Formats: sequence, structure tokens, C-alpha cells
Amino acid sequence: MAAGAASGDDTDVEVVGPRPIRVTDVGDPRLGDYAALTDAALRKRYEHQHGVLIAEGPNPVRALVTSPYPVRSFLVAEERVEAMAAVLASTRAPVYVVTRALLEELVRFRLHQGVLACGVRRAATPPARLVAGCRRALVLEGLNDHENLGTLFRTARAFRVGGVLLAPGCADPLYRRSVRVSMGHVLHVPFARVETTSAALDLLHGAGFTTLALTPDTAAPRIDRLVLEGDRTALVLGAEGPGLSASALTGTTTTARIAMADGVDSLNVAAAGAIACHELARRG
Repeated sequence: MAAGAASGDDTDVEVVGPRPIRVTDVGDPRLGDYAALTDAALRKRYEHQHGVLIAEGPNPVRALVTSPYPVRSFLVAEERVEAMAAVLASTRAPVYVVTRALLEELVRFRLHQGVLACGVRRAATPPARLVAGCRRALVLEGLNDHENLGTLFRTARAFRVGGVLLAPGCADPLYRRSVRVSMGHVLHVPFARVETTSAALDLLHGAGFTTLALTPDTAAPRIDRLVLEGDRTALVLGAEGPGLSASALTGTTTTARIAMADGVDSLNVAAAGAIACHELARRG
């Protein structure tokens, strides 16, 4: 059914945009974008084949609506329609309304906030275009944890990082968990994939960036005492455990560390990235 079409099954809740469509069958093909959200292998395959992403919760859904990603549809528990009315009315995307029981049967977990939206993925951003458009950037290497990835994108937006380059081994930043943990901010931060970390560094250096490899090595200079040249800076972060590759550590302009108390050798990568991004933002 097209958005806004009349139907005897429509809910009685009034919304200025498309009239909510009551769905009572968990097998309704219109709900296919939301099926089995806890099946990671199925979801990754489905979302890339169909070019979609899922925003879960009121704030990520609001972020999707205001992002460059088109909204394909909304899925809302019936008791949440009124509270989300303004958001649901802000696009022409269809609004599917279901009972709480049907919603949880469909997605296969207890969805406390009762609000989902499906967005349309955009074409990949060329790395050179991303680099040309920002003064501060992140390079992430081997970050396969969706929660750390989402947190770093939230941090990037908070501290005005203009773009993120994803080197091999990085997870999908548009996977549902990353979008949720980022509070939807991942949808507002440009990113691009690169074939190697070295390719990312070459691109950044060619554009006049100073690159900093964050490391717990006590021999590295403290990030708060570094004298940085120029006004374009990129922070390079690696996965927890293995850390950055040797090529990343030797290929950057400099290494840098966060000063910590004795007995603490490292921080979670998302926490370390937040501290480092704040330090760079503090310098203006």
C-alpha cells in the first residue's frame, strides 16, 4: 500500500504525514525489512542485498529523518505512535503500526522503546572526496566491534571530526547496533573505506594532514604536549588487543599517547578516541 493511502485497517491515530497503516500479520511482506534483527548473518546479507539500514529507538530514528539517508519506512508499536507523531509526519515514508507482541515476534527480541525505521544506504563516498572536505579525520584500522565503532562515530560528531576512513577489518558502521550506540550520529558523519591503512595515510599526507597514531607505548609523546603543524589533523586508531599495525605506527607523522596513572596500560579504544578527539578539538 502506498504511503498515505486509505485503508480500513489504518490506525485511528492522526498524523499530518502518511496515515499510519495497521499491520496484523507478522508475515506481511511490507515488514520484511525488520524481520529477525538478532540474526546477524541474515541481517548483514539482507541489508547489503537490499541497500537498507535499521535505526532502532526514538533518537536514532530522529537522526535518520534529519540525515542524508532517505527513510524507507517506519515500524512503531501502537502505544508509541502519538509520542512519535511529529517525526512520523516529517517524511512521506509509510508508517506501519503493530501490537507490541507482533513487533517482538517479528524482530525477535524485546524492543523496549517500540520504534524502528528503515533507511536507504547511499553510494560509497570516494576517500579523496571525504578527505578534501574536512580538517579533522579519523582513520580506524581493524575495528570489528560494532559498539566501539558506533561510539567513535558519536564522538566524531561531538568533536567536529569531518570524516572517518575505514581501513580493512572494520565492521559496518551502518549495522543496527552501531547506529543505535552512536545514537544515530553515524548517519551524519561521512565515511569511506580504503584498501589499506597505508593508502589512507598517503591520501591524508598528500592533502596536508598531520597524522597521529594513538598508542599506549610510554615512549610515545603525550598527545596534550604535542606541537602540531598545520590545521589539518587525522587520528589513527586500532582495534583493542592487537592495536595498530606496524605500517600504521611507522607510516604516520608521529605517534601519541594519553598520559595515565601507573598500573593502567591502556584504555578501551572508544574511550581513548574520545579523549584524543577532545584534545584535538580543544586546540581549535
